[in-house]
Amino acid sequence: MTNPLLADWPSEFQLPPFAAITDDDFAPAFEAALAEGRAAHRAIADNPDMPTYANTIEAMEQADAMLDRVAGVFFNLSSADSTPAREELQRDLSPKLSAYSSEIVNNRALFDRIEALWQARDTLGLDAEQNRVLMLYRRMFVRAGAALEGAAAERLTKVKSRLASLGTQFTQNLLADERGWHMPLDDLSGLPDFVIASARAAAEERGQDGHVITLSRSLIVPFLQFSDRRDLRERAYTAWTARGANGGDTDNRAIAAEVLGLRAERAKLLGYDTFADYKLETEMAGTPQAVRDLLMQVWKPARAKALADAEKLQAMLHADGESGPLQPWDWRYYAEKLRRAEHDLDEAALKPYLSLDNMIAAAFDCAHKLFGLEFRPLDVPLYHPDARAWEVTRDGRHMAVFIGDYFARGSKRSGAWCSTMRSQRKLGGDVRPIVVNICNFAKGDPALLSYDDARTLFHEFGHALHQMLSDVTHGMISGTSVARDFVELPSQLYEHWLEVPEVLAQHARHVETGDPMPQDLLDRLLGAQNFDQGFSTVEYVASALVDLEFHAGPPPSDPMQKQAEVLDALGMPQAIRMRHATPHFAHVFSGDGYSSGYYSYMWSEVMDADAFDAFREAGDAFDPDTAAKLERFILSAGGSQEAETLYTAFRGRMPGVDALLRGRGLAA
Repeated sequence: MTNPLLADWPSEFQLPPFAAITDDDFAPAFEAALAEGRAAHRAIADNPDMPTYANTIEAMEQADAMLDRVAGVFFNLSSADSTPAREELQRDLSPKLSAYSSEIVNNRALFDRIEALWQARDTLGLDAEQNRVLMLYRRMFVRAGAALEGAAAERLTKVKSRLASLGTQFTQNLLADERGWHMPLDDLSGLPDFVIASARAAAEERGQDGHVITLSRSLIVPFLQFSDRRDLRERAYTAWTARGANGGDTDNRAIAAEVLGLRAERAKLLGYDTFADYKLETEMAGTPQAVRDLLMQVWKPARAKALADAEKLQAMLHADGESGPLQPWDWRYYAEKLRRAEHDLDEAALKPYLSLDNMIAAAFDCAHKLFGLEFRPLDVPLYHPDARAWEVTRDGRHMAVFIGDYFARGSKRSGAWCSTMRSQRKLGGDVRPIVVNICNFAKGDPALLSYDDARTLFHEFGHALHQMLSDVTHGMISGTSVARDFVELPSQLYEHWLEVPEVLAQHARHVETGDPMPQDLLDRLLGAQNFDQGFSTVEYVASALVDLEFHAGPPPSDPMQKQAEVLDALGMPQAIRMRHATPHFAHVFSGDGYSSGYYSYMWSEVMDADAFDAFREAGDAFDPDTAAKLERFILSAGGSQEAETLYTAFRGRMPGVDALLRGRGLAA
């Protein structure tokens, strides 16, 4: 029988035939796709004709079509709906895919063709996008080690293969720790109905009676906010922060040390002093010192605010008859009480107005007002019953298929992300994307979100818009294929529309009565936007600085000791921990994506705060001229130009840090 991953997909919009795909199909599909890719690249390298843009760059752009298709399905499923078979295959695939990549960049004949085109680029009559793609291919090959020879080239190949395997193991260890822990809950004291319902649903998923707390962020955070049982809060918080550091086969600490050592070796082989120097060379920041300067500008006022807040919270702790200092498992509990006291804002009263369906509708409505997009539900087979799909159109033209997968489950890794099963491109036909948003919200009937959950939904949908509105020829620069410290701009910018009063007035409606959120509650919600910003900024910036210092000097033999040294030098507040401690810092250790780059959320926030000011200055959060510029220069442009060039075209200049500090309520 024909492997469904390799056959034509005749369904509407050429969606993967999920119902026909089994785990047994993936390994042979990858083997066939890798063989096809190898043959295609050999044909390009061995072509006796003089290199041209068409027979080299355009040919390479299309050489991995089958591999991209198979990988687009597999890696989405292995992250969102893992099985033991998929985990085993992923461990097997990591070194194979790394070896395949190394084969390509180490093919001297292929690199020589690219180099010949690069040297002759002024005579080729290329347009701006073609020139950009040619430069990116050459840079990719050089940075991957194409210019290395002999032992150095062989060693780099082994280093990259080992790093790929370690990243997969780190991710799977973390998933195993998250999946393997839960806490039966006999005392529901202090917990509002929505937390109780989520804890009941979590127990049902595990085939248990009663209520359980899991390590899903959307369940454990509200538990820490509301549970009156300090001992249970400590137990849950300790398990949450111990992920990846529990000893045994799933412990990630030795993996982190080996990863840092191999990254440093990789950078040295390529001629860089440190891995941070190598990694940041192609980012907007450019250098480790530029990153450090930005983060420290934010760290100082954030730490001062957090310490002032800690005094208030500790006083509340002592007023409850507890002795000793405020602890990390106390912070959210007393911060919630303080928020209620200062802003008369009760999350339990707020959540019925923030149902998942209403917030999806709000995100869609903003996209319609800004960019003319429309969303039609699709009744199609998907990879999991929780996932749902929409066709995205504009003026009757098909733009994308959007898949939303919103609920936490044991087979899904933690966090929230946007990915594609197919990216936009025009080379070889007008290909429209299949875009996926993954979240880990607590399941309920109906599902109710916290305000932070709703921001997460808008954030990931901002990434999705970057993919849906992409309008480039080459897949290499499509959608979110931009500098890492630019990629978060569209997502963080889109969060601002959740703050627009008219959006909440229209879509924040009570899940049972349909009544709009009362004006006084809406005012209090928006007035509390910057509540506890000292805490959230400190926990993030601390993680970003630890990541930077891991990579900006000699690799530490003991990352946990290095982490402690960095935090001690910063004067980390005692009652706040890093958002992501080293053993569960998946952004940094599951792959190279955010390694030496976790700062990028903050770098992008400098721009997103300034970018939304453009709409404020226009006097309308949905100003059509500003929205058109945003689409033209940011959302549709992909990586067709340098990020700074694109932002300056949109805004007329680059911003400073002031808008960010104002937006977080940290300005002097």
